[in-house]
Amino acid sequence: MTLHAELRAFYEARQQQIPAEIREIMRRAGQELADSGQADRALTVDDRAPRFTLPSATGRPVALDDLLAEGPVVLTFYRGTWCPYCNIALRALQQHHDAITACGARLVAVSPQIADESLTLTEKYDLAFDVLSDIGSDTAKQYGLAFDLPDDLAAVYDKLGFDLQNVNDGHPRTLPLPATYVIDRDGTIRWAFVNTDYTTRAEPADIITALDTLD
Repeated sequence: MTLHAELRAFYEARQQQIPAEIREIMRRAGQELADSGQADRALTVDDRAPRFTLPSATGRPVALDDLLAEGPVVLTFYRGTWCPYCNIALRALQQHHDAITACGARLVAVSPQIADESLTLTEKYDLAFDVLSDIGSDTAKQYGLAFDLPDDLAAVYDKLGFDLQNVNDGHPRTLPLPATYVIDRDGTIRWAFVNTDYTTRAEPADIITALDTLD
């Protein structure tokens, strides 16, 4: 099953469990974000990848420059462990991790959540790649991905018990768009997936194809 098919099946089942008024708030917020044009303003192919150093789930600093010194990098941004679509996508990337590393690349994931949340995620799904904490979404902002939740959607997330105030260390409203980049050793973005729809993610097979085309 492709990641797209798995996400779509989950979405359709999930919709049956969410009250109509909440579905409408989510739909409206998603449409407003799509209409904002932010995805078109995010970094894309041929842009230079902004450098960063972020803590891993164990607190170890991880620098993009150090990763690029070893080869190309697959950089994926996700919302957090509270987001089931993110968890499905990260599990799919783990399933393709060997194929990614066989291309000589390093995979790294970035979210605005605290390291303890990333560690829980890493251990739960036995992730073999680094999961980094971008508190305040400063790195996501450099890539043009950070946005603020509207009031009504933020209230819905609170009612659902996501507790973004805690897991995002005092930055509950700011999240990244789902995005995945393939960055070559020179630090240039060679492939990009950016979407305002958090139920849609980069297909691992497409990432591997992009890696195969690198010089």
